[in-house]
Amino acid sequence: MRKKYSNNFTIIGLGMVGTAIGYLLKKAGYEIAAVFDKSPSALKRAKLYIGSKAFSTPHEALHKADFILITTPDDIISSVCREIALSPAIKGKFVFDMSGAGGLDLLEVARKAGAIIASIHPLQSFSSVDQAIQNIPGSYFGITADKKAGMIAKKIARDLGGIPFLISDEQKPLYHAAACFASNYLVSLMSVVESIYQVIGLGEKEAKKAYLPLVYGSLRNIERSGSIHALTGPIARGDFGTLQKHLAAINETLPQYSSLYRSLGLIALQVARQKGSLNKRQAKKINDLLKGVVNNEQSK
Repeated sequence: MRKKYSNNFTIIGLGMVGTAIGYLLKKAGYEIAAVFDKSPSALKRAKLYIGSKAFSTPHEALHKADFILITTPDDIISSVCREIALSPAIKGKFVFDMSGAGGLDLLEVARKAGAIIASIHPLQSFSSVDQAIQNIPGSYFGITADKKAGMIAKKIARDLGGIPFLISDEQKPLYHAAACFASNYLVSLMSVVESIYQVIGLGEKEAKKAYLPLVYGSLRNIERSGSIHALTGPIARGDFGTLQKHLAAINETLPQYSSLYRSLGLIALQVARQKGSLNKRQAKKINDLLKGVVNNEQSK
């Protein structure tokens, strides 16, 4: 006879992810039976959102639920697993983490101790607990799971308002790298944009007001037409002279961004070729410019 599991969760790690997920699980009808975090301030904040009893060790919190959710930083997931795996009570429990890049090897000690393991990763950014609570519903969740945990992990993702899809252990680093490009590096790129606009005299707030409508417009174009057909600008048009002016200005005022401009330009060049907006001659000329190749035609 199949064992019946309760809807009780223990959450270990109460950063923004653990706190937001705990709130959403509770809202979805799950009981958060226990929480643990070494930080008193994290426990205090989590109490406002989750209101569950805090325990002094992960080992104590383990006993209170059938589902153990580890939402610590990736680097300490394995050590948490080692600690809770010492308890015979772990046998038959579900032990899940929310690592983006880590595989199920992070939970291997728990599996060897008799737990059923899975990783449930929300493809979303966490700048604050409130923002995470707002953003998680409707997000995709990368699921990596034991056979016994797959269906339950997908159900939990759906109950959180998410859209689950399966990711293998081998795929997770690339999956997470793509997420970093989409989120972290986009933020970094906007920081570069702000730096450039500040050089020409705009304050930070004014710069955001200037560039954000352009960013939102580009995202809408991507949503409607895909990234290839959404490409516009001098590379898509083959506007060699404008690119020369860009590079000259950047090299003179903000040379630390020259290599970034060139690298992104080479990617944009590939996209433009896929779009079909450049011929081979235009593409070669721009490629040589971005790579710093000088030829007789360009030097005229």
